[in-house]
Amino acid sequence: MMLAYDRSIKISEKALEIAKKHAETFNAKVYVVKSMVGGRDVPKDDFILAEEELAYAENFLKADGIPCETRLLVGGLSPGEALIEFAKEHGVDEIIVGVRKKSRLEKFVLGSTAQYIILNSPCPVLSVV
Repeated sequence: MMLAYDRSIKISEKALEIAKKHAETFNAKVYVVKSMVGGRDVPKDDFILAEEELAYAENFLKADGIPCETRLLVGGLSPGEALIEFAKEHGVDEIIVGVRKKSRLEKFVLGSTAQYIILNSPCPVLSVV
């Protein structure tokens, strides 16, 4: 199971709770994954914040004995593309992703990582709103 995690989005906390429940129910390992665009161009502070977010999620899950592994993907792919590639490479059987509402302009300019994941996933996707 993979949780596409971005703590800056409020719904991510709810998605983390659901990932915990699914892991307990199905005795599953959780990959907590965050993707950032930029490679070496990512500001150091952003990188450190991302690592802290992943550590928070890892501690949250491991406190209840849930096996998990965190990954920060930083490269040239869009976040959605990087997350889908990770899911394929690791044989992920479910992706959990938080979805937030965006205006039409935001969707046009920024795109939607959640939408990309839903439309291109090799496995079922649980969208948390």
